Amino acid sequence: MVEIKTPEQVAKMRVAGLVVAEALKACRAAVAPGVSTQDLNDIAAKVIADHGATSNFRADHGGLWFPGVICASVNNEVVHGIPGDRVLVEGDVISIDCGAIVDGWHGDAAITVEVGEVAPEVAMLSKVTEGSMWAGIAQMKKNNRLADVSKAIEGFIRRQPLPPKGKWGITEGYGGHGIGTAMHMEPHVLNYVERGRGKGPKLVPGTVLCIEPMVSLGTPHTKVLEDDWTVVTTDGTWAAHWEHSIAITEQGPLVLTAFDGGKAALAALGVTAAPDPLG
Repeated sequence: MVEIKTPEQVAKMRVAGLVVAEALKACRAAVAPGVSTQDLNDIAAKVIADHGATSNFRADHGGLWFPGVICASVNNEVVHGIPGDRVLVEGDVISIDCGAIVDGWHGDAAITVEVGEVAPEVAMLSKVTEGSMWAGIAQMKKNNRLADVSKAIEGFIRRQPLPPKGKWGITEGYGGHGIGTAMHMEPHVLNYVERGRGKGPKLVPGTVLCIEPMVSLGTPHTKVLEDDWTVVTTDGTWAAHWEHSIAITEQGPLVLTAFDGGKAALAALGVTAAPDPLG
């Protein structure tokens, strides 16, 4: 069942989303050669605590307890990288995924950050992945279907020129999800169109989804390391991950984890974002 929120509940999720935005902003500012992934975790933890929120990452996920408040995935790590003593170096790329709970409502978002100067194909990788996320968000309109979002994400990626080294691998088996009174809820949101899956549910006001494409410079295939969390590409190619939490409203999409509600990025795509319920 897809959880449908009232406008008042969407407003509460906006509060949680802004905490996530603040945590990711602080992490982005701190990324530099010599900084460890644990340093970034500590920064995010402080922001979450300072806002009176709690982490939805440090919880029981199907019998597994994640040890951090962020996922810190470096280079060939696609998602769910565990923060620790790994120190970032010039040319790395790190995907930082973060979530927070306020008054029982969840927020979830991710960014990919370049560490100093990176290879041209790595810069392209992050840009294409982020662009595909916004292409999907732009399809989160009343009466569209879930498959419209997946089609837009895949279509954007497939239209991009291939990078100087590699190709675009859309990670299989992972994708976006519903969010609300729990971090992971129905429906699952694929980042590509799967034959035989159908158009999926109709998108109605009150639906809140996380759109999160994960793209590599090579294979779409992954494996989980022995820590039972870290997901890496099977061919060792580097990956990027971008994510926002978005509510569908009568007035259009509202990006709960973007400071401006998604206005600027959506306007560039000819879409009007919904008014911010917090003013």
